[in-house]
Amino acid sequence: MEPIARKCVMVIDEALPLGVIANTAGILGLTLGKHLPETIGPEVLDKSGRAHLGIIQIPVPVLKADGEKIRELRRRLYEPEFAGLIVVDFSDVAQSCNVYDEYVQKAAGVEERDFYYFGIGICGEKKLVNKLTGSLPLLR
Repeated sequence: MEPIARKCVMVIDEALPLGVIANTAGILGLTLGKHLPETIGPEVLDKSGRAHLGIIQIPVPVLKADGEKIRELRRRLYEPEFAGLIVVDFSDVAQSCNVYDEYVQKAAGVEERDFYYFGIGICGEKKLVNKLTGSLPLLR
């Protein structure tokens, strides 16, 4: 039996300032990496013998969408069909906090419908990831 092809993507709000886009991508990437350690390759040595930490072994396209499309994707990701996907989101609620405990407390007081998502990271079965994001363009 052939193993299930996996795919990871990030979908980021194209209207955000460049610094917030970069911050969002960094946060999504770190969190996905924590939950997918098996996707990170081993350390690599260059010709000089210097070590470079392993990086993810599969492509991670960074796609763009507007805030409403990202909200729609986030809603769909709660559907049972997509339960097997690993999903991380980054929102205004998280970005407005200076320490994690503040985020935990603040999020507990905000309805999900009131989150404004800056971006989401999705990883899992390629067919499901493509079903959700296959029509989205690259963020350039």
